[in-house]
Amino acid sequence: MTQRLGVDTGGTFTDFVWLGEDGRYQIHKQLSTPHDPSEAILSGMETMVVPETAVVVHGSTVATNALLERKGARTALITTKGFADILAIGRQNRPDIYALVPQKPPPLVPAAWRLEVAERVTASGEVLHPLNLVDLPAIWQTLQDERIESVAVCLLFSFLHPDHERQVSQFLQDQGDHALHISLSSDILPEYREYERTATTVINAYVAPLMTRYLRRLAAGVQPRRLSVMQSNGGIISASTAGDEAVRTVLSGPAGGVVGARFVAEQASFPDIITFDMGGTSTDVALCPGRLPTTASGEIAGLPLRLPIIDIHTVGAGGGSIASVDAGGALQVGPESAGAWPGPACYGRTKEEIGDWRLESAQSPLPTVTDANLILGRLDADHFLGGTMRLDETAASEAMQGLAEAMGVDDVETAAWGVIQVANANMERAIRRISVERGYDPRRFTLLPFGGAGPLHACEMAENLQIPRVLAPPVPGVLSALGMLVAAPAKDYSQTVMRAVATWTEADEAWLVQQAAPLAARAIAEMAAEGHDESALTLSYRLDLRYKGQSHELTVPWTSGESDVTALFHAAHEQRYGYRLPEGEMMEVVTLRVTAVAPVTPPQIPQDPPGNTDATAAVLGHKPVWFKQRPQQTTLYDREKLRPGHRFSGPAVVFQYDTTIVIPPGWETAVDPFHNLILTLNL
Repeated sequence: MTQRLGVDTGGTFTDFVWLGEDGRYQIHKQLSTPHDPSEAILSGMETMVVPETAVVVHGSTVATNALLERKGARTALITTKGFADILAIGRQNRPDIYALVPQKPPPLVPAAWRLEVAERVTASGEVLHPLNLVDLPAIWQTLQDERIESVAVCLLFSFLHPDHERQVSQFLQDQGDHALHISLSSDILPEYREYERTATTVINAYVAPLMTRYLRRLAAGVQPRRLSVMQSNGGIISASTAGDEAVRTVLSGPAGGVVGARFVAEQASFPDIITFDMGGTSTDVALCPGRLPTTASGEIAGLPLRLPIIDIHTVGAGGGSIASVDAGGALQVGPESAGAWPGPACYGRTKEEIGDWRLESAQSPLPTVTDANLILGRLDADHFLGGTMRLDETAASEAMQGLAEAMGVDDVETAAWGVIQVANANMERAIRRISVERGYDPRRFTLLPFGGAGPLHACEMAENLQIPRVLAPPVPGVLSALGMLVAAPAKDYSQTVMRAVATWTEADEAWLVQQAAPLAARAIAEMAAEGHDESALTLSYRLDLRYKGQSHELTVPWTSGESDVTALFHAAHEQRYGYRLPEGEMMEVVTLRVTAVAPVTPPQIPQDPPGNTDATAAVLGHKPVWFKQRPQQTTLYDREKLRPGHRFSGPAVVFQYDTTIVIPPGWETAVDPFHNLILTLNL
């Protein structure tokens, strides 16, 4: 088996996971370098002494950060005459329905860089007006004058007739400027809905030059090791493909976490899980009902992302989330974060350590969730990062004192307790959003926390949500990086087909088989270009369906000749919305989807036979820790000394290199053969 190094770049730490030949984890955490994430990666690889034969699989935040900070490439849009304002018009959705003066984020492409060509294709794919090539020289001159780095080409109904987009691309390439990046909507997203298709293509054009430069620099640094990149759909692709199709990587880190969680949960025989990834800047949650949850309707930085992604819900609550009192006197936590630099107040960084370029953010430490956990005893100053980084309790208390005064409370512990409760409430709402609001009972699931801060909060959140069980994996603080190791190479393809059906017939089946053939051929060819054997590929098919007259679809699996698609859709609609229309009701097959997956050999994690139940050998000592609004004497454990079969009860705190696990009173803990901690609520 080819050995892999999983690397996940986060807001505060960059995480590394290496599996040795014996199947044992080797992990490392390095402070992130936001100005150039590759610095932390290369430094961490040097520390871990990664062999030159390894494959490096990377979850990147470059595309995400470029969108969030609006620091992408200088991008132009070329579209059909009369449609230049489609990005500004968008949809009528109002994310904040109570805002009296709602503010829409500005388009990624300003009006002056939204350019038009005369051409027209009908809704049936017929050419109404051929592309007028006379328009293109003037467009080229504008691109030159405005120093445009990247161009998105999105013409009306090009998913049915892509020739006009290809002619525009060929003209631009013929000008000899090979530094200009060109994104065609017929390649990126050949689906209907002009706004979403245009927005997704523009996102790709906006981030692709940055991603390409970053990956080239990183690939040169890791040579001769091969570099792959995690996608938002939970599969991996080559670095060169990730540069060209950077939009597919905007949620790669969170996707890696869900893949890693599924791997751990399946080993432990818990197929139905809710993943809870709490890092330094945000919390990501996903519901996995025996499978990876995917959706083709995502959003990033207020912009639609119409590509297959793992269905993850994100809230601005992390260990570095800043606590403050709003204008009405209410305590709020996040979404602003202290980030990696300067980080929580308890990191105790000086201006000299942070450096001149970070001075502005280092001037006044503010209280964060991490500071609150330290004040309440849930973190320990001497056991953070395995004792390699000591936390500053005085700095945390000084920062929290200002918040306590603003809240009108007498001590920092009361203020810190309030911070934890508000942060937990924010994250609980996120879990309800993906479970209860979608027809799933969270009491049927196991909560699987990870990220550096997830296990600190998991048990209390599970108790509030009546989730009966928490599974803490062996390396929860770096589980996203572990997901990079177990992810398979995969690519997604789609095509809008628009076919009305009442009952599934052989004619419908034959027509879809015909439509699927070009997508399958493209999938095989592109996967082969990345070095994957055609005979080993697995192709799976799905269909987006809706009742006629609806504007949103549900995705169901399709296996030619083996499944009644209409029955699957009726069942899926009832699960999601609570009702179904009668059999024979007219439906529409909207989009055909094909996923190509290459085989990957998952790491073999050894099992150790259970021993005795006495965990005394792992006890580090005792200290007061806050639970139920008061300090309680709590047992401290060293996770490295916990063995399969060990059992103990809360209140307890378990220390390990990559995280800290807080176990409140009323919870029982057992260590399974894979060294997972199985935490159950003693009802």
